[in-house]
Amino acid sequence: METDNEHHGMFVDPDFPAEESSLFCDYTTPLPKLLGDVTWLRPQEICKQPQLFPDDPVEAHPKQGILGDCWLLCACSMLLKNQHLLNKVFPPEQPLWGDRVYHGEFRVQFWQNGRWIEVRVDDQLPCVNDTLCFSRCQSPRAFWVALLEKAYAKLHGSYERLWAGQVCEAVVDLSGTIAVRWSLKGTESSQQPKDSQTQHTPNGMRLSELSLELKERCAISCCVHSAPTGIPELGQYHAMSVMEWTNVTTTTGEQVELIRIRNPWGRRSWNGVWRESGSGWASLEPSCSQALLGRTAEGEFWMDETEFQQEFDEVTVGCPLSETGHLQSIYTGSYLTHSHQIGGRWVKGHSAGGCRNNNTFSINPKFWLKVCERGEVLLSLLQYGHPEPPAEGRTQQHSHLQAIALHVWKVEKKHFNLMRTLNKPPLVSHTHAYNREVVVPTHLNPGFYLLVPSTFLQGAEGRFLLRVHSSCSTSLSIKYSKTTPRGLNCSGEWETLSSHGCWSVGSTAGGSRNFTTHGLNPRIPFTVTYDPGGNNVKVTLCQNRPENSLHAIGFHIYKVPDGDSLLSPGAMSPVVSCVPHAHSQEVSVFCHLQPGKYIIIPSTYQPELSAHFTLTFTCRINR
Repeated sequence: METDNEHHGMFVDPDFPAEESSLFCDYTTPLPKLLGDVTWLRPQEICKQPQLFPDDPVEAHPKQGILGDCWLLCACSMLLKNQHLLNKVFPPEQPLWGDRVYHGEFRVQFWQNGRWIEVRVDDQLPCVNDTLCFSRCQSPRAFWVALLEKAYAKLHGSYERLWAGQVCEAVVDLSGTIAVRWSLKGTESSQQPKDSQTQHTPNGMRLSELSLELKERCAISCCVHSAPTGIPELGQYHAMSVMEWTNVTTTTGEQVELIRIRNPWGRRSWNGVWRESGSGWASLEPSCSQALLGRTAEGEFWMDETEFQQEFDEVTVGCPLSETGHLQSIYTGSYLTHSHQIGGRWVKGHSAGGCRNNNTFSINPKFWLKVCERGEVLLSLLQYGHPEPPAEGRTQQHSHLQAIALHVWKVEKKHFNLMRTLNKPPLVSHTHAYNREVVVPTHLNPGFYLLVPSTFLQGAEGRFLLRVHSSCSTSLSIKYSKTTPRGLNCSGEWETLSSHGCWSVGSTAGGSRNFTTHGLNPRIPFTVTYDPGGNNVKVTLCQNRPENSLHAIGFHIYKVPDGDSLLSPGAMSPVVSCVPHAHSQEVSVFCHLQPGKYIIIPSTYQPELSAHFTLTFTCRINR
C-alpha cells in the first residue's frame, strides 16, 4: 500500500524501505562492509537538475558500483539499442524532478515467467558520502540505471541478491526474448548431471557464423570465468558488453574483424595489441585508426576476433525483437512470426517423473506441437525462478535452479503407444542443465510432435513455461491424462490458448458488473467446438502484478447469439461467472459450455484500476 512522506508529501515505498533489509539478505557477500555507512538520498539531493536520461546517449550507459551485478548492466546496455524495449521497461511520460506532479515514484516493468509485471519504487537511492554506491549512468545527472537497479533489487528481495548472476536471465527479464549461451572454449560444463539415455542436440552454430547485421542487432555480452591474461585486474565471473563489430583491411590487404567491448566498471583494462596505444593500429591507414579510436567511450576498447576467442570463456546472445514482438532467429536471420506459450508444473507423485534414467519418466507433463508446414522452430523451456541466497555447498549459479531438459519425439498420429515412443531416442533435445532456460533450435517437417519437459531428479517440484517461436504455422496444446492434477482429471485431448490484455484507466478499466462502466472492459472472443458431455472448458485469468499489490479480479462468460456481436453485455446475463472478490494472482473456472461462440469480459472489482492480464482457455477438442 502506498504511503506519503509527511514532511514533503513524497512517495515512500513501504514494501522496499530505505533500510538495511533492502540492502542485505544473508550477509555472505562483500556488501556488509557498508553497514552503517549507507544513506538514502533522492536524486535532487545528490545533484542539481537530475535527469532520467542524459542529453548525450553515450553518457546513458551503465557504470558499475560496488555491487557485483555486471550481468544486469550488460542487459541494460541492450535496452539502449532498442527504444521500443526501453519504453516497455521504463514507461515514458512519468513525472520527473522539476515537474509539478512529481512525487518521487517510478514504475519499471520486467518480463517474468511469460508476462510483463510492474514494479513501483520510490527514488531514495543508497549512497556513501553523498554519492551513489551501486550502479549509475556515465552521466552523474542521469538516474535511469540506478532506478532500474533498485526496482530489480525489489523484485529479487534485496540488493545483495543481485550479487552474481547470468546475463541471459537479465536479458530475458528486460525484453521477453530468448537468449542462449555459447562456450568459446568448446567444452561442456562438468557440473551438468548426466542422463545416460539422452544425447544433446547441438545448436549447430557458433558466434563466428553470425552475420555482421545480426551481430549489430543482437544483444551480445562476453564473460570471463577466471582472470584473463590480457585483462589482469579482472577476477572471476565478470561480464562485458559487445558494442560493435566491424571488418577492416590492413595496409597489407589482410582482413581483420575488430570488436568494441565495454567494461561496466568504466575502465578500459586491456593490454592487447589493439589497446589505445597498441601496435595493431599501425597496420591500418591512419584515418581508419583515428575513426575507430574516436568511437571508444569511457570504459571501451577494441580487440580482434582471435584475442576475443582467447580472452573470453563464454558469450550470451539475445535474439533481436521487432516492435511487434516477433523474434528474429540468430540461426537463419528469419523472423519467427508464430508464437505460443503454455505454463505447467512438476508435481511430486503426479508429474515429476525425473530424467529418462527413471521408469517414471512417462508421468512428466506432455505437450502436443502441431506443425502445419516445414519451417524453423525455436523451442524453449523456462523454469520459474526462485531468487534466494545460495545454500551452503552450492554455487551461486545453481543455488535456486533445477537441472531441466526438453525432449521432442516425432509421432505419426496422436493415437500411438506412449511407452514405445519414449523408449526411442528423441528427435531433438536439450539435456539436463542447471539453467533457468534451455533452448532447442531446429527445423521441423509437418506433423505432430510430442514435447516432454523434465527435471533431472525424480520428484523435484517446480513450475515452468514452454515457449514455441516458429517461421511456420504451429499449434501448441497440453496432452492431458488421468493423472493430470488441478481438476482436469479426465481423458481426451485438450487445446490451450492464451490471450493478453490490459485494463487502462480512462478507457478499459470498467470494473465489475456492479458499475455502469462494466462494458468498457476488454472483450475476448473464443469458440467451443466440442461437447462430449461433462466439463469441457477451463478458463483462467491471471493478473500480471506483484503479489503485494494485487487487485480483486474476476470474469464473466457470455454466449454470443447468432449474428450478434454482444454490444450491450449489461442487458444480458452471463452463462458462467467468476465474481471478483479476492485479491488473488489468478482465478479460474472449470465448466461445461455448449458448442458456439462466446465472449469473456475480465474485470477488476473496482473501476479505474490498471493492470496487464493473461486469459488462458483450455478446451476439449475432437481429433
